[in-house]
Amino acid sequence: MIAEDELKQRMKIFSVRIMQLVDELPKTMTASILSKQLLRAGTAIGANYRSVCRAKSNADFAAKLAIVEEEADETIYWLELLTAGNMVKEDRIRSLIKEANEFVAITVASIKTIRQSIEKSKIKNSNSKIYVPIV
Repeated sequence: MIAEDELKQRMKIFSVRIMQLVDELPKTMTASILSKQLLRAGTAIGANYRSVCRAKSNADFAAKLAIVEEEADETIYWLELLTAGNMVKEDRIRSLIKEANEFVAITVASIKTIRQSIEKSKIKNSNSKIYVPIV
C-alpha cells in the first residue's frame, strides 16, 4: 500500500512534469487549447488528492477519490490527443501516461475498498438490535 505522503509527492512531481510538457508544446491554436485542458486536469489530480486526505467520512473520501480518478483519466485523454495530433512524440509522454494510469488504478482500488467498507458497515448496522426501554 502506498503511503499518503508518498502519493502526494508523486502527484506533485507529476504536476510539475505536466507543466514542463505544456511549456514545450508548439505555439499553435490547437496546442494552446489542448495544453490548457491538460494543465488543468494534470495538476488537479494532486490538488484533489489533498482534498481526499481531509475527507470527513468514508462516503466523502470515496466521492473525492472519484474526482481524482476522473482527472487522471482526463489527463490521459489529453496526452493521447497530443500524440494523435502529432504535437508531441509518444516517447516524450509514455511515462506520463503510465503514471496517470497508475493513479487511476490506485484510486479505483481505493474506491472499491472504501465502498466495500461502507456496505459492510451498513449491513452490520442494519443487523444491530436496538433495545428501547419500556417506560
